[in-house]
Formats: sequence, C-alpha cells, structure tokens
Amino acid sequence: MRKVDLRKKLKHLYGPTAKEVVEVEVPEMRFLMVDGQGNPNTSEAFKDAVEALYALSYALKFAVKKEQGVDYGVMPLEGLWQTDGRQGSFEEIQGDKEAWKWTLMIMQPEWVGQELYERALVSVGRKKNLPGLRGIRFEAFREGRAAQVMHVGPFSEEGPTIEGVVAFVAERGGGMRGKHHEIYLNDFRRTAPERLKTVVRHPF
Repeated sequence: MRKVDLRKKLKHLYGPTAKEVVEVEVPEMRFLMVDGQGNPNTSEAFKDAVEALYALSYALKFAVKKEQGVDYGVMPLEGLWQTDGRQGSFEEIQGDKEAWKWTLMIMQPEWVGQELYERALVSVGRKKNLPGLRGIRFEAFREGRAAQVMHVGPFSEEGPTIEGVVAFVAERGGGMRGKHHEIYLNDFRRTAPERLKTVVRHPF
C-alpha cells in the first residue's frame, strides 16, 4: 500500500502563509463540482452539495485504495464565488447573499479517472439518498496565475484579507479575472469560527 499526502505535496497551493499574499501558478487539476445559487447559511442546495461532494470523494478514495493500492486523504472543500456583473470586492462578496452564485468542488488526484468516477457515482446513488448527487460533474479546471493568502478566523472578517489580495494584484499591474476562490482547510460545519483556516485566492 502506497500512502500519499496530497496536502503536503501541494503545500504551495493548499498551505500558504497568513503573513503575506503570494503569487502562485495553479495548474490544471480535476474536480468534482456542483453549481448553485443562494445564501450558504440557509440554502438546502448548498448543504446538499457539500454532503454529496464529500460522500462521492470518500467513495472514490476507498475505490482507489482497494483497486490501485494508493491511500490518500480526501482534499478540502473549495468554493468559487461571484455575483452578476461584478467580482472581486469584499462588499460584493458580502452583499445580498441570496444573489451569490457558487461552485463547490473537491480536487481529485490523478488516480481518479472518468470510468471510476462514473462507477462511484452510481454506487453512492444506490446506497444513499443524496439530492446533491444529481448536480455533480467531474471536470478539469485551471486558474493559472493567482494571488493567495491564508485567512484565519470567521468568514465575516475576511474583508481586510481580500483587500490585501486586491492590493497585491494592483501593485503588479494585473487585473482581477475569474472568480473569488476559497479553500476551506477545516470543516466549517464543525469548527469554531475563530479557528477557521481559509485559503483566499483570486486569479489575475
């Protein structure tokens, strides 16, 4: 059995410092993804998406371990966020939560292919009644050049962190593109707000 620590292997992407914003090059990776809209604090679709993503990710992990002899930890939940027409500022991100459009996703390692994904999707669907499974897709996603930093604390206090990312990009003469990206390094459903660790990223 071969054990692989994906977070350690990808530490430059999933474990940045909280002391300063840094530039990274984010390669193409494959993700389980679900799109939706609405307030993440009250939306049933958001809750269903999180549950389905984790259930399928763990099914894939155990299938890879059994069939390919590779043991790895499931990667953290990630979210792409935007509002219509405008992107990037904290005020827009924290505005009308019902207008938020989101894509929740979990990165899948190289051992997960299309055929394994399709088998696992059917298997999980038979075992569990998870409405969120219907919206899941498996596809490649590449951000390229991006700025990122670690935010420690409640989501409601991300303002200065996001503003720091925006300033970093401006100093380099870049323009914000794509979607606001967050990576949730601990489970926000079970972690005290002051202990949350979130990678805040934006491509430019």
